[in-house]
Amino acid sequence: MFTIDFASLRLIGLTPAIANQLYALSEQQHGEHLQAGRITEVQRDWITVHHGDSSNRVRVPMRLLHELEAEDSQLAVGDWVLTDNSQGGHCIVVRMPPVSHLARRNNDGRKQALASNVDTALLVMGLDSDFNLRRLERYLALTRAACVVTVIVLTKADISVGAELRLTEVRQRISASVPVFAINGQSAETATTLLPWMDAGQTLILLGSSGAGKSTLTNTLAASHQDTGVVRASDGRGQHTTTARSLHLCPGGACIIDTPGLRSLQLDINEAAITASFDDIEALAQQCQFRDCSHQSEPGCAVNTRIDADRLRNYQKLLREARRNHQTPLDRIADRAKWKVLMRSVKERDRQKRG
Repeated sequence: MFTIDFASLRLIGLTPAIANQLYALSEQQHGEHLQAGRITEVQRDWITVHHGDSSNRVRVPMRLLHELEAEDSQLAVGDWVLTDNSQGGHCIVVRMPPVSHLARRNNDGRKQALASNVDTALLVMGLDSDFNLRRLERYLALTRAACVVTVIVLTKADISVGAELRLTEVRQRISASVPVFAINGQSAETATTLLPWMDAGQTLILLGSSGAGKSTLTNTLAASHQDTGVVRASDGRGQHTTTARSLHLCPGGACIIDTPGLRSLQLDINEAAITASFDDIEALAQQCQFRDCSHQSEPGCAVNTRIDADRLRNYQKLLREARRNHQTPLDRIADRAKWKVLMRSVKERDRQKRG
């Protein structure tokens, strides 16, 4: 008979709602040797699942991989699964549909899973040369689209010149509904600052570029011993100390997913999600004189004079990316045809001017 050791699994994020879903999945599988667990590490050659009392490397059947591929999905750290160990080794039988899921698009356009079943995302950005408001807005669009609570954590406040000025820049540019903290990632006070988001059973993920201080912050919050590295003096970039996503347990019962730094973040979200993350622009757009206002130089625009110019450019860039990423093949063909016609008309006009 399938049972769940709630006390031990709660330490790695189990909630009553997730337990109910796992029970329902077990009844569908009709298995007598099923065990609930959570994926804590995804490497190229293996997957680790924590069952509450122990961690085990598990096999993933090709059947499940094909099913996930058909759904344009992948197994990710944070996924809840049912495993079967009746054949002499642990094997994943089924994955529970994630409550929340974070993913991006690779340069080749394929989806890459980042993490599943996350409650809070800590967007980590250094107050040194890592400081980049456009990138921060991109991360914020990703987490808001996944309905994940977001907290901005600005690291290296103890060694950065002008930290207060940059903290003010972030607060002026980002919605007041998103908490922003400037911290020293090695200080014990940081754990106290972030305590409201670290209740027992909560799952947090650290997102940011290489060298931002994610592994240092993980060590502080989870009392773990992740390797940390220095940043290059020439450009302030990190050197990918963390090479795989992994889940770590915190003393208070929360768990943290540490991730490798992302050199690029191509969003896998639609226009509506982009608009929702720039809600200040959307609210002002309702006051524009023209409904199809592009917020460039149209008369009666309520946006371009009241929104930071760089924030507005970033918003428009993300919208263009979202439209391009969600185009069908026929849409792309139609766009190419439109541009060909436009370019031919420009060339013809130039030819006529030259006589």
